[in-house]
Amino acid sequence: MLKYEKMVLGELETNCYLVWDDFSKEALIIDPADGGEDISEEIQRRGLKPIVIVGTHGHFDHLLAVLDLKLIFNLPVAVSKKDWFLLDRQKETAEYFLKRKIKTPNLVKVEIDLDHVLAINLGDQRITVIKTPGHTPGSVCLYSESNKMLFTGDTLFGDGSNGEVNHKYSSALELKQSLNKIFLLPEETIILSGHGEEAILADCKIRTLN
Repeated sequence: MLKYEKMVLGELETNCYLVWDDFSKEALIIDPADGGEDISEEIQRRGLKPIVIVGTHGHFDHLLAVLDLKLIFNLPVAVSKKDWFLLDRQKETAEYFLKRKIKTPNLVKVEIDLDHVLAINLGDQRITVIKTPGHTPGSVCLYSESNKMLFTGDTLFGDGSNGEVNHKYSSALELKQSLNKIFLLPEETIILSGHGEEAILADCKIRTLN
């Protein structure tokens, strides 16, 4: 059985998720936001064994603690290659939006390209990587069929809204196609998004389509 802990971190109140197999304690760190120390303390407190850091997309508010956690736990980083250009300018973008200098340097290495990953295993639990471009070219969602949980990043939020598509690299058409793909999942699926509260997919679908 998979379990998860949501941690709301950083000035933009980004949801970081620790997801783990309750038997093996193998864990994913999804969207580590801006709180490497808090995340590492929670991992140690729960006795988890993180195996990889996963970014649902390349925006800085989801990934500011990546380098800290990579160094602390010696973990690989998994992000779609289509979003690596966003990581290249992470520090500059963060300082522009946060209006302050940040200590976190740019991440210079991503070991795993999610474009070529179909699933991630935690013990006996399988998490499927669903490609959901639109908000960014490389956005992905992470789906546990056995636990009916979908980690959506900024593709779909619990209130039925979705990520912005006003960037030059965004695509409203691709986002619509990605949402249609998500809406084919079981309606009881729990939506665990990059910001805000969790919801049931059936409710998100009603709010999105109305």
